[in-house]
Amino acid sequence: MTKTIRIGGASGYWGDSDMALPQFLKAGGLDYIVFDYLAEITMSIMARQRTKDPAQGFAADFISGLKPYLKEIARQKLKILSNAGGVNPRACGEAMRAVVKATGLDLKVAVVEGDDLLARAADLGGVKEMYSTDAFPAPERLASINAYFGGFPIAEALKRGADIVITGRSVDSAVTLGACIHEFGWSREDVDRLAAGSLCGHILECGAQATGGNFTDWETVAETLWDIGYPIAEIGVDGVFTVTKPVGSGGAVTVGTVGEQMLYEIGDPQAYTLPDVVCDFSAVKLEQTGKDRVAVSGAKGLPAPDTYKVSATYEDGFRAGAVWFFYGEDAAAKARLFAESSLKRARGKLRAVNAPDYDEVLVEVMGDESLYGAEARPKQARDVALKVAVKHRDQRAAGLILKELTGHGLAGPPGLSGFAGGRPSPSPVVRLFSFLIPKADVPIRLLLDTEEIPLGAETGKVFDPTSIKRPSPAPPPVDRDLVEVPLIRLAYARSGDKGDNANIGVLPRSPDYASWIWAKLTEAEVARRFAHFLKGPKGEGKVERFYMPGTGSINFLLHNVLGGGGVASLRNDPQAKGYSQILLQTPIPVPRALAQTLQEMAL
Repeated sequence: MTKTIRIGGASGYWGDSDMALPQFLKAGGLDYIVFDYLAEITMSIMARQRTKDPAQGFAADFISGLKPYLKEIARQKLKILSNAGGVNPRACGEAMRAVVKATGLDLKVAVVEGDDLLARAADLGGVKEMYSTDAFPAPERLASINAYFGGFPIAEALKRGADIVITGRSVDSAVTLGACIHEFGWSREDVDRLAAGSLCGHILECGAQATGGNFTDWETVAETLWDIGYPIAEIGVDGVFTVTKPVGSGGAVTVGTVGEQMLYEIGDPQAYTLPDVVCDFSAVKLEQTGKDRVAVSGAKGLPAPDTYKVSATYEDGFRAGAVWFFYGEDAAAKARLFAESSLKRARGKLRAVNAPDYDEVLVEVMGDESLYGAEARPKQARDVALKVAVKHRDQRAAGLILKELTGHGLAGPPGLSGFAGGRPSPSPVVRLFSFLIPKADVPIRLLLDTEEIPLGAETGKVFDPTSIKRPSPAPPPVDRDLVEVPLIRLAYARSGDKGDNANIGVLPRSPDYASWIWAKLTEAEVARRFAHFLKGPKGEGKVERFYMPGTGSINFLLHNVLGGGGVASLRNDPQAKGYSQILLQTPIPVPRALAQTLQEMAL
C-alpha cells in the first residue's frame, strides 16, 4: 500500500486562533482536519460551566467556528475530528447536529462517550495520586473525573461512516491516530506504526507551535508570525510522515520547529505512555527534505498498557492576586516594600478575628530577574511589575489581600501605577489528581447520530518501565582548550508542563554538539539552576535526564516544580512555558575553534 493521507492541525488549545480552518480550506488537498482543545485546566472550567447549565461544558467555539465553513467542508469531503466535547460530549454532538441540519447538509456526527467517571466518584475512594500518593479527594469537592481515551474509538466511528467525530477527554494525539488507524487498517499489534501515528498527532496537537510559534529562533520568523501557517502532516501506511504547512503562509517548518514540538511535554521519551501504545521516541530522526518540509521517522512502540490515566480536578480553597507597576529609582525595592506592607496589614486583620494565616504567599517582581534564582544578574531596574498572590481556605480571607493592596496605594512608596479597572476577585483553587484505572472497568460508547453503540472495554498489557534498555549517553568530549558559549548558540529548547511537573527538551543544532551539552547539563546542574522553583509547597523536587540519540536531544523532567501547576499555582509561569528560556542561557564549555565558528556564524 502506498497511500498517503494529509491531516491538518487546526487548534492547539481552547482559545487558539480561528485562522487555521479557512487557511486549510483555501489550500485544499486535505483528508482530515483535527482540533485539540483540552487541558486539565480546561476540563475544570468546562465542569463549572456544566454545573451552572447542563447543556454546557464543551468548546462552543468549535461549533460556531465550523458553522460558516460546513458546506465547503462537505464539498471537499473532509473529515473533522475533535476532542471539543470536554465534559459534555453528548451536548456538543447535539449542538453540532443542529447546525448540520440547519445548513441542510447530510453529515453524520459521532460522539465517543465513557470517559466521564464523575458519577463513580464514591467508588474511587481507595485510589492514590499516581505522582504524590495523596488520598482521593472527598466526592463533594470534585469538579471532574475523566479517563484519557485513545484513537481506536475514533477509528470505529469513521468506519461506521462518521463525517465529524467528537470525543470527551482523549489524549491530544488520538484524533490524528484515529484517522491513521481507520485509513491504514492498523491493528493493536502494529505498535511501531501506532507510535509513529501518535508522534504525528503530537506534532500537530499544538497547532502553530510546530511551524514557528514559540520557537527559539523567533527572529527568523518574526515578520510572518502574524500570518503563521498551521501544520499539515502527510503520513503513509508505514508511519513515516512529513510535516509541512499551506504554501504561502507565514512561519516556517524546519528541523528546529518540528524538533522542539517533538520534545514538548513528553516526560520519559522511551516511555511516553498513551492508551493505544507506549511510545519510544529516542531514536526518531528528523530530516529537512525541502523548504517547509521535514520528514520524521524512527518511532518505536510497545504494547498498550492495561490501564487508562485518569485526571480528576477538585476545589481546594481560594486564591487571590493582583499585578501592580512601579517605576523610578529603586523600583524593585519599592515594589517589595509595598507588598510586605500590604501583607502585614492583611495578616494583622486575620489575627484580629482569630483566622488562620494564608496557606501560601508569593511575591514576584518581574524586571529584576527574580525568575532566574541563583543565576540572576541584579540591576537597578527603573520599571518593574509586582505580583502579590495568596491562597486561603476562606474566600473572604483570600480577598482581604486585594482590599489591602488597593487601600495601601496612597500610603505606599512613590512610582505606583496600574491599568485602570475594577478590583480583581478571589477564584477557586482547582487541583489536579491523577491516577490509573483498569481499562476493563471503563466501557466505551459511540453515539452515531441517534444510534447508541456499545464498544465494550479495551484491553492491554502491564507495562514494566524497568524493562527499558537505555541508550548509551553522548560520548565524553576530549578537547581541553575550552571556552564558554551560551546554550542557545548550540541548541533549540522547548518547555511545558504536566500537572506539577515540567519538562525541558534540548535539541542540538548539530549532532556534533551533543557531547558538549550532555557533559555540562547534568541533573545536578539543572537542579541548581531551578532550585528556587524546585523548593515548592511539597518540598524539593528532583530532576531526571533522558538522552535521545536519534537527534542527540536531552529531555529533562523536573518534579514538583510548578507550585501545584495550573490554577493551583500562584506562579507567574505555572505551566513552565518559559523554563527553556532560562536554561538556554547556561554557559557550555566548547572547543575554542568551535566557539570562534559560532561567533562567525552569528555575525
